[in-house]
Amino acid sequence: MDLGITERLKPLIEQVRDMVRNEIMPLEDEYHHEVGRAEGGNRFAFTARQEEIREGLKAKARERGLWNFWLTDSDRGFGLSTVEYAYLAEEMGWSLLAPEVFNCAAPDTGNMEVIERYGSAAQKAKWLGDLLEGKTRSAYLMTEPDVASSDATNIAFKAELEGDEWVLNGEKYWASGAGDPRCVVYVLMARTEGEEASRHGQHSQFLVDASTPGIEILRPMTVFGHDDAPHGHMHIRFTNVRIPKDAIILGRGRGFEISQGRLGPGRIHHCMRAIGQAERALELLCQRSVTREAFGRPLAKLGANVDIIAERRMAIEQARLLCLKAAWMMDQGDPRAAAPWISQIKVIAPRVALDTVDEAMQMHGGTGVSQDTPLAGMWAGLRTLRFADGPDAVHRMVIGRKELKRYVNDAIDDRK
Repeated sequence: MDLGITERLKPLIEQVRDMVRNEIMPLEDEYHHEVGRAEGGNRFAFTARQEEIREGLKAKARERGLWNFWLTDSDRGFGLSTVEYAYLAEEMGWSLLAPEVFNCAAPDTGNMEVIERYGSAAQKAKWLGDLLEGKTRSAYLMTEPDVASSDATNIAFKAELEGDEWVLNGEKYWASGAGDPRCVVYVLMARTEGEEASRHGQHSQFLVDASTPGIEILRPMTVFGHDDAPHGHMHIRFTNVRIPKDAIILGRGRGFEISQGRLGPGRIHHCMRAIGQAERALELLCQRSVTREAFGRPLAKLGANVDIIAERRMAIEQARLLCLKAAWMMDQGDPRAAAPWISQIKVIAPRVALDTVDEAMQMHGGTGVSQDTPLAGMWAGLRTLRFADGPDAVHRMVIGRKELKRYVNDAIDDRK
């Protein structure tokens, strides 16, 4: 098992790290402070300055060949393994803006992977090119307000076939990215089959043009009181929305097959970036501890602060190794074998990063929860990550059941 940095990866890490630290991070505050300054105060529109910053950085990344690292096992991708990509994603995790600069941002990476791996030739021709070029964006619509969507078999949003069209009715929320004015396509999960189908064979996935009549954005969902504009996590209603029959992906009743193929990589990408956030938080914590004094001494020499720093370093190293192990398991090509490892890191990475950010906030005092550091925004995003792509409790259930199967004759399955 080789979890190390390969020779071809070393220069890429240096280039990505240099661009993130020296070109992207110095501009991220200005970029985010522009939110709400578009014409009419529209928070879900971009100002000219935001366009200039973002597109200028993206152009530099493309010119340097630092683009679409995430797509493994594909001629369209960069040719990296998941382990190799993990190191790059960690570097991107230092900045909220960085993943998009390299066209490695969620939810587009997962959505592009769905289209690339499962889409028809026509679907790829219509949607994939502009997404891969970073010209458009997308959203993933699974979660619903009226059912416990952590058990996705509950999903009730209806898609009914009428002649050559599917008719869509229902509501989705936490549609991340749907607020972005560049969002042109939704990947949507809907119930298409009746109770006669198997529990995991009742749902299908569709590619839906975001401008289709009958789609109504009801509101942006807020995260700890913030609307995350202009990206947004939207609550959307579909009323008799008609889409072509060939908008279905792969075929009827194959929604769970697609979602598992999508969510595995998506979950681990979030975890890789979370480790980067933890590293940035630890850096801020340490800088504060040696430059700030209280009671006549540097903060690093007060109380248990040096022990706290040591504990955070050890926790981050452990999380990184687990993330790399999960990535290696994915590279072996057996999704079922990789699943419990992905679940393990999906629980651990946000937890470690959250604890590290929390200690950094504590070291900064009131400044740590203010707009003067990125820590409060990092904390909100990481706390939300404990729900996104499956809550902690569900992942612990996957891990626990896998462990117990070694000790019981009657194997515990997901239906018991």
